This record gives sequence, structure tokens and C-alpha cells, in this order.
Amino acid sequence: MKFYCELKKVVDDSYDIEIGHKLSDTLINDIQNGLVGKIKKFAVVTDSIVENLYAKEIFDKLIANGFKTDLFVIPEGEKSKTRPMKEFVEDSMLNKGYRRDCCVLAIGGGVVTDLAGFVAGTFGRGVPFINYATTLLSAADASVGGKTAVDTPLATNLIGMFNQPKKVYIDIDTWKTLPARQLSSGLSETIKHACLGDLEMFEYLEKNIEKVLQNNVEACEFIAERNCRVKYNVVMKDERESGLREILNLGHTVGRAIETVSDYKLLHGEALSIGMVAQVKLGNELGFISEENMNRVISLYKRANLPITIPDYIDKNVLVKKLYTDKKVRDGKLRFVFQKEIGDVMCFGDNAYGLEIAENQIAKIIENM
Repeated sequence: MKFYCELKKVVDDSYDIEIGHKLSDTLINDIQNGLVGKIKKFAVVTDSIVENLYAKEIFDKLIANGFKTDLFVIPEGEKSKTRPMKEFVEDSMLNKGYRRDCCVLAIGGGVVTDLAGFVAGTFGRGVPFINYATTLLSAADASVGGKTAVDTPLATNLIGMFNQPKKVYIDIDTWKTLPARQLSSGLSETIKHACLGDLEMFEYLEKNIEKVLQNNVEACEFIAERNCRVKYNVVMKDERESGLREILNLGHTVGRAIETVSDYKLLHGEALSIGMVAQVKLGNELGFISEENMNRVISLYKRANLPITIPDYIDKNVLVKKLYTDKKVRDGKLRFVFQKEIGDVMCFGDNAYGLEIAENQIAKIIENM
């Protein structure tokens, strides 16, 4: 005997991204006006740095407006983006009586939004969540697109799910409290977006990158909006990374590997900067980018106060082997995404944006960096 379960459905996962200044009151007003329906319980997930900077204020406002709220704080940094930390948040929520009638509110950078979004996707088989991004890196990358994940000792971002938020808030005022190193790290993803899809933004950064580093309001608003536009144009066409969305991994094959091999001494943006340099150097050898444009990319990363060479403490042989944990690997073969000059990407066939690369090709580039 056989039964057929027909489960076809159309799901609208659309959401707003609001870019502005001091958006905490806007967030509270949206919740009061039904952003997540009639939910009255909010699990606020943040980290040990953002807790006192922004999360506590929003927590207090939720309480003052009659919502049941608890703060769940994880240690800051990439080392907190793990399965055990996800379990800690989940168990803490259960212990506080949270069930399916709640919403997860992520306040912080990419580690917090990745972890909290993953928690929301599995807690009670799925509860709504909201992202309140407090770093340039999360504004440029983690808070848009719905990719949530944790890292493991063997690989980064391979355990996770696609889970779209109800809304994303990008509060540019929070960038003022970022250490200079964190601001530069966020600029790394911004430059990557310009390289793969926005020549105008790249040229703007060439003229104004020091203004961004000085938190110039106009410059910060410009890159916040353009970052979202580039990523939206990709995600809208390929929400679940069946082809085109792979281009957002530009520079990440080497970048993610070196981030892990450094034991997270390098911030994500710093590791990505090195990965982008490796990508343009190999791309230049393969004829995808001119030497002039290769040097423009490297120069811009250097001006953003980001590393462009591999630190001496990195074992390059270990790094090469770590490349095989990249999620673009197919049948044990390394695959790279390449930019096409500046503002475009290489396409290698019908919806194919990754090119198979021999280990010795990238090993040579790494050895010379």
C-alpha cells in the first residue's frame, strides 16, 4: 500500500531592511504594530561586548512596553559560533520557559546573527526572528540573505540552514563604537561586494575609503545601502545557493581556511582580505583580471588597513589541505569563484560560477604570499 503526501506550497519570505540611525525605538514600534504578530515573549541573543552597548537598552525598552524578555549572552568572537553554544542558548531558553510562542531577537554582529538565526530555525521546529545588526561586517554580509550556521573543528559554516528574518535593522550609529580593527574587517566584505557586482561602489571606495574609516555619515550610509543592494540582487535570484549565490563566496575559499588555521587570531574580514588577494592573483594568471585591476584591488584592501600577505605563523601546507573543507568542493576537487575585472564575476557555463582548480595552482599562489 502506498500513500502520496502532496505538500506543495508557496511561501513568502520577503522582509524589510531598514538602514538608519538609533533604530531601537523603531524596532519597538514595529513590534508593537505587529511585526511578529501577537507574540509577547522575546529571547534577546547578544554577545558580551554588545550586551552593555546596545542590547541592554533594547531589552529594557521591551520590558517597559510590557513584553516578556530575557537576555541570553554568549562570549564575543568567532569561537562562540559553535554547536555547544547553540545548545547553551537553546537550553537557557527552555529553562526560562520559552516555547513556540516566542521570537528570537539577535542584536550584534555576524556571529550573533548566524547563531541566533539557526537557533530560531530549529527551536520549537521554528520560531520567528529579527536581526539588529551592530557591525559593518554583519550589515554587509551576515544580516542579509538568511544563511545561518555554526562552525565545527573540521569546517566553517557547513552546519546550518536558510532561515529568513522578519526584518533587519542596520543601525549605522552603532559603527561609532567599533574598534578600528573591526571597522576595517567589515570593509573587507564591502570591497568584495564591489569587486563582484558594483564597479561604481569600488570607485567610490577608492576615493572615500578613509572617510568610511573615520565614520563619515554620508560615506557610511552610501556603503550600507550599496552593500544591501548588491547582496539583494544575488539572493533574490538564488535564495538557496543553487548557482548564482555561490559568487558571494568570492575570496572565501582561502579566506575561510586561513581564518580557521589561524585559530581565529585573524578576524573574518582580515582572513577574507588575504583570500581576495589570493583570488585576484590566481585570476590574473588565468586571464580573468588585468594586472592593473589586480593591483587596484590589493591596494584598496591595504588602504582599508587589512592584511594582504599570509602571517608567518600560518603553516602553508596545513592551509592548502584546509581548502578542501570549503563548501564549494565537489567530488574532492577544489573550486574557486573569480571576479571578472572589477564589478563582475566569471561564469563558466549554464549557472556555473565555480571553476575547478588544481591544488598545485593555488598552492603556488599561497607559497608566494
